[in-house]
Amino acid sequence: MNTEAGFEDSVFFKLVRVVNLTARPFQQRVGRQHQLTLNEWRTMAVLGVQPGLTATQLCELTGLDKMAVSRALAGLKRHKRLHRHEDPTDLRRSRLYLSSAGKALFETVRVQAREREAELFAGVGAEDLRQLNATLDRLIASVAGQDDQAENPPSMLRLAPVTNPASGPAR
Repeated sequence: MNTEAGFEDSVFFKLVRVVNLTARPFQQRVGRQHQLTLNEWRTMAVLGVQPGLTATQLCELTGLDKMAVSRALAGLKRHKRLHRHEDPTDLRRSRLYLSSAGKALFETVRVQAREREAELFAGVGAEDLRQLNATLDRLIASVAGQDDQAENPPSMLRLAPVTNPASGPAR
């Protein structure tokens, strides 16, 4: 990395900026319409494809801290989008599941998320997306301290393969 360049030219800053630029429209497009915060959606997105996780597992899979996950779970519970069930193997833990209302909202928002993803990547070629995806998987594994999984990381957080209409599927 060029140490002479400004911070705004760093890969890290650009990554954070992309996250911020994509998160802002979420609240405008989806959040207000469904009374859903971004962290509640992140939590739902994971539980929608992997029901029965614990809060600790949600922290690990979303990258959110315990307080953010706790607030997201409280919001989902308040809106009757979440059920907690005792873990039969450890009664101190709860397993988390989307309620019927939560599942319905998950399906609705997932469609909107896929549409937004397609908009974001419309001008990016399939090979570039494949490389970006692989790089992000390695970064996630590295940051999570799981370098041994960098070659084959869990990909359950991908809602759908990104398809660029001009170049076909990204995978």
